[in-house]
Amino acid sequence: MQHADDVAQRVIGAAINVHRRFGPGLLENAYTLCTAQELIEGGLFVEIQKPLPLTYRHLTIDRAYVLDLLVEESVIVEVKCVDAIRDVHVAQLLTYLRLTRITLGLIINFNVVRLKDGIRRVVNNHRSDDGRPR
Repeated sequence: MQHADDVAQRVIGAAINVHRRFGPGLLENAYTLCTAQELIEGGLFVEIQKPLPLTYRHLTIDRAYVLDLLVEESVIVEVKCVDAIRDVHVAQLLTYLRLTRITLGLIINFNVVRLKDGIRRVVNNHRSDDGRPR
C-alpha cells in the first residue's frame, strides 16, 4: 500500500486528466467512474461506491453511507458537481474518515473552470483517548 499523500497526488492527477477531457457539466457518477478508470489503469486499487455501515447499539445499517471512491484503502474521494464546496460537504467527508479510521480524504468538485480550484483536502487528525484516530 502506498503512502496516503502519494495516493492523493495520483488521485488529483487522474481527476485533472478527466477534467481536461470533459470540463464541467457531467454528472457526478460520470466523473467518479472516469476518475476511477484513470486510477485503475495507473495500477491503483480502487473501490467504487463502497458501502459504509453504521452501527448503533444493536442496529447495523449495512449501507448507511456510500463512499464515492476508496483508493488504496488510504484515501477517500468524494466527488461533487456543485457551485462551491460547503461546510456540509467537509462534515460529510469527516464523518466518513472517522467511521473508517482513515486519515486523508479529498473533495473534488468538477463544476469549476480550473480543477485546482475545486479540490479540498480534508484530514482527520482527531485522536481517541487510546491514541487511535476516531
